[in-house]
Amino acid sequence: MVPKPFLILTLLGLVATGCSSNGGTANGTAGSSQSALPETNPATGNPVSKYISHVVVIIQENRSFENFFAGYPGANAPTFGCVEAHNTGARSIHRPARQSGSACPSGDTQVPLEPITFESHIDLKHDWYSSIADWDHGNMDGFYQFGEKNGQYEAYSYVKQSQVAPYWDIANQYVLADAMFPTEFGGSFTGHLTLVAGTDDLKPNHAEVDFPNGEYDDCDSPKGTISSYITPNKHSPYVPGVRHPWAGPYPCFTQWSTMAQDLDTNSVSWKYYATKLLHAGMWEPFEAMQYVRKGPDWSKNIIAPQTKILTDPGNGNLASVSWVSPSKPDSDHPGERSDLGPSWVASVVNAVGESPYWSSTAIIVVWDDWGGWYDNAAPKILDYRGLGIRVPCLIISPYAKETSPSQPGYVSHTQYEYGSILKFIEEAFNLPPIGSTSAGYTDTRANSIDDAFDFTQQPRTFTAIPLKYPRSRFLHEPPSNVPVDTQ
Repeated sequence: MVPKPFLILTLLGLVATGCSSNGGTANGTAGSSQSALPETNPATGNPVSKYISHVVVIIQENRSFENFFAGYPGANAPTFGCVEAHNTGARSIHRPARQSGSACPSGDTQVPLEPITFESHIDLKHDWYSSIADWDHGNMDGFYQFGEKNGQYEAYSYVKQSQVAPYWDIANQYVLADAMFPTEFGGSFTGHLTLVAGTDDLKPNHAEVDFPNGEYDDCDSPKGTISSYITPNKHSPYVPGVRHPWAGPYPCFTQWSTMAQDLDTNSVSWKYYATKLLHAGMWEPFEAMQYVRKGPDWSKNIIAPQTKILTDPGNGNLASVSWVSPSKPDSDHPGERSDLGPSWVASVVNAVGESPYWSSTAIIVVWDDWGGWYDNAAPKILDYRGLGIRVPCLIISPYAKETSPSQPGYVSHTQYEYGSILKFIEEAFNLPPIGSTSAGYTDTRANSIDDAFDFTQQPRTFTAIPLKYPRSRFLHEPPSNVPVDTQ
């Protein structure tokens, strides 16, 4: 689809904002003053479809909500954490789960969250088993078990606000969602699958989990590569599932439909921006889905390198739906010792915001898993997969809800899951659900993120997000040629 009509004054305002509020924001931008794109008739149906005809989903890496937003005003983001009273030698599994934002469960130790930087070389365990241990039956006090060389409380940390300033700037202008939960407990592999499919069920009561055991994680994996899966726990009401290691199928999945089929069937354009096409280590997830990897979408919808998202909007080439993954150095992945991630995300936001697409676009920034970092919010257990441990989410649009005209930032407390993003895409393009809840799909049960928008308010003109690193830094970076994560 192409953008909906917009006023000449609005277009002139967007062109004017092509200059950065600091010297680096718009550096390297191509075509930010393109002429108006062809008009189209507004969509009908859900109100979202009357205003939004472009959705961009930016997927970052391995951070809990509190690791980036501890202390954010108005959010469920305390600056302390809870440590299980583990010296008693027994888990108190019969304690009632703590309420989000409340004091620690009885007997727990309360510890302050320590400020850290991206340069801290910490990559905490973040697979199925560690997420279940961190969660601790809803008490959210098991994170102490996975500290590394600097002690058992390493997970009880937050990144200094100065290092994540672009994320706080976005939150202050647009919407910060403080109740976004992954579909499943565990790490990055299933996070990315469910962000495009809303499920990772292999068959009823069997869901993919963690990374496969081979060199690659996709349809190009060596013969004999196998994965793992989880099933419902029949013996304990306190644990959502049971992991079956290395008992799952080859990672070229045909077991579920994805948003790709939905978009193709309804002639809605889409792209997935990734660092490279083959052996990208699941960055992008369609590489592990036979419909795309072995079909015509592979050569036209998977875009590499990912830096093309920085020029496509200004050149009039933004698809109706886009997913964007960073390279490893530009990710927020712990242990990389790189602070490029926030500037990378803000560069993508600025590239869209400074283009003619701004007036019809919603941008969602989400993190694929919690990375092992402390978070206080106990997820609701909706099925044997999860929900998983909370992650940050930012929602950016000219129609993003405001607290008040004088206070543009807004904190949404609505419970979202990854299916909430897919449901919003379906609303924007009048698409049917990918599948039914009974078949394991989450886009039907999820709350849409549409309540983070106010289509009655005056659409706002885009103001560029200040950056530490200029956009040109990313446009000219060499490819990293390594997967972003392997857990």
